Amino acid sequence: MNAADKPREIRELLNLRETEFLNPLACYSENAIRRNPDAHQDSGYRQAFCADADRILNSLAYTRYIDKTQVFSLIRNDHITHRVLHVQMVSRIARTIGRYLGLNEDLIEAASLGHDIGHPPFGHDGERYLSKLTHKHGAGYFHHNLQSIQFLDKIERQAKGWNLSLQTMDAIACHDGEVFNRQLKPSRNRTFEDFDRLMAEGWQKKSLSLIPMTMEGCVVRLADTISYIGRDMEDAVRLDLIKREEIPGQCQAILGSTNGTIVHHLVTDLISTSMRQPFIGFSDPVADALKTLKHFNYTRIYLNPKIKSHLEPVEGIFAHLFERFLKDLETGSTTSPVFCDFLNGMSEEYIDTHTHAQIVRDYISGMTDSYFIDMAPSHMRPGTVTRV
Repeated sequence: MNAADKPREIRELLNLRETEFLNPLACYSENAIRRNPDAHQDSGYRQAFCADADRILNSLAYTRYIDKTQVFSLIRNDHITHRVLHVQMVSRIARTIGRYLGLNEDLIEAASLGHDIGHPPFGHDGERYLSKLTHKHGAGYFHHNLQSIQFLDKIERQAKGWNLSLQTMDAIACHDGEVFNRQLKPSRNRTFEDFDRLMAEGWQKKSLSLIPMTMEGCVVRLADTISYIGRDMEDAVRLDLIKREEIPGQCQAILGSTNGTIVHHLVTDLISTSMRQPFIGFSDPVADALKTLKHFNYTRIYLNPKIKSHLEPVEGIFAHLFERFLKDLETGSTTSPVFCDFLNGMSEEYIDTHTHAQIVRDYISGMTDSYFIDMAPSHMRPGTVTRV
């Protein structure tokens, strides 16, 4: 056998093993669909979704996770969760679930690693601020899951994109762990034409309700919720925003009162409920407890004025930067950071097919928290706080 053929033989053997060991409802690597199928041939022994995970991990956008807010911003505490840790937790939890359900762990890992790449600086607060501006300037509403696809498919590698599989991008676009779901059943047989239409329509909607096309995508979506629900609670306890004994009694009785017990009970229930089923979901008692805990977190943590007051300057910075970079594009100010740091080297196709407002959206949403603050005039920059 030619030595060059050996990697391909290994990949084919691994694909064959999937048909023997994976759940019949799993997404097999040999069924991965790409816009440019020929470009995957250089992956050698790597299976399709394994290559996707590697590409996402090596993207510039993934590197910026390290300085992106999860929930708590501008707080000086080394033990508060940042976006990069959340993504790793989603990957770990989702792969554990996938292993027990006989699903494709490579697809799960790829989608988990890429699911929040489109998050702007300052988390969901930043997402809300940016959405107001994009809508005002005719660029639709901002959704971080759609923006993740925008980076990976349209912006990375000087707008060539990473040629990821449809199944990986679909799972990323449909992850939305903030939406409560008892069960998810995949919306199968989606094509690239279907996917592109959903993306185009999604920018025009204030809220989204997208269902993944694979069981693996459903796992990632529910693992997103599992990974943040207890961890955010632990961070809030650490910051003295809430007391552990304040957690609703129903939640404590069914899920526990620490992140470890909450994750364990949710994962265990999800696996046992979904085993040999055409859906991924929780039992009714656990789903009810999870819904109650989400409501508790929203009212006592995410909407708590103690963590919002010091963020007030951030919304003003979003508005200032958006207007500034929009004007720079309109006047052709080539010394502006939007030209030097973002458009420099970008393909003409990207520039020709995106409005100025869309370009500013893409630039700002890719910023880390610290880069965003550095772009602001000195008098607008907020400070950090040691306690909330």
